[in-house]
Amino acid sequence: LRCCTSASVVTDGDGDGSVADERSLYIMRVVQIAVMCVLALTVVFGIFFLGCNLLIKSEGMINFLVKDRRPSKEVEAVVVGPY
Repeated sequence: LRCCTSASVVTDGDGDGSVADERSLYIMRVVQIAVMCVLALTVVFGIFFLGCNLLIKSEGMINFLVKDRRPSKEVEAVVVGPY
């Protein structure tokens, strides 16, 4: 894993080199965690809004089907007739 990061650059042996490496590694970790949090929130809100959109569309379809299922005039005449 260290072969592919910027922290694996060989220094000339100064004491400050290891501190800079640790600091850059820490910054890289913080950036990775922040990016993962943003991506996770994006996925969660995407699923939430997609679910809400599907719920609204299904409600509209149900209302459309309910309007289409009105009783016919023959049934209404039969129900009204005996009273």
